[in-house]
Amino acid sequence: MSSFVFPARTTTAEIELGTTLQPKFGADGLIPCITQDAATGEVLMFAFMNAESLAHTLQTRKATYWSRSRQTLWVKGEESGNVQVVQEVRTDCDQDVLLIKVEQTGAANASCHNGYKSCFYRRLGDLADPAFKLQFTAQRLFDPATVYKKK
Repeated sequence: MSSFVFPARTTTAEIELGTTLQPKFGADGLIPCITQDAATGEVLMFAFMNAESLAHTLQTRKATYWSRSRQTLWVKGEESGNVQVVQEVRTDCDQDVLLIKVEQTGAANASCHNGYKSCFYRRLGDLADPAFKLQFTAQRLFDPATVYKKK
């Protein structure tokens, strides 16, 4: 367990205009986190953090998230080798969302478990098409079957 204790939330003015990080974790103990490539600005992924994963991220400078499906901390790249080295941490105006800027490292330089640089590798082709067809916007950088252990 982390020894990090985040400051208690105070007044709206201090939260929105002050200089102290006062993250607002939801009733489930989680805060949304957008991860962005520090060099290019590309959005790499979205995940959740809890107080422990945020503390671990700040202490190690390695992006660490809370896996809702596994109910455990998840250090990005611990299995794939595609580690996210944190360069900057930002919060939005009411401190209920985090934005971390990272240097994506590793042989594949990919953040997505499906083998893409970004988890956002598809787009809706035609906004007016009721079939909601997605188009790929990137190429796979690695085959997940060769990187991740079978569980």
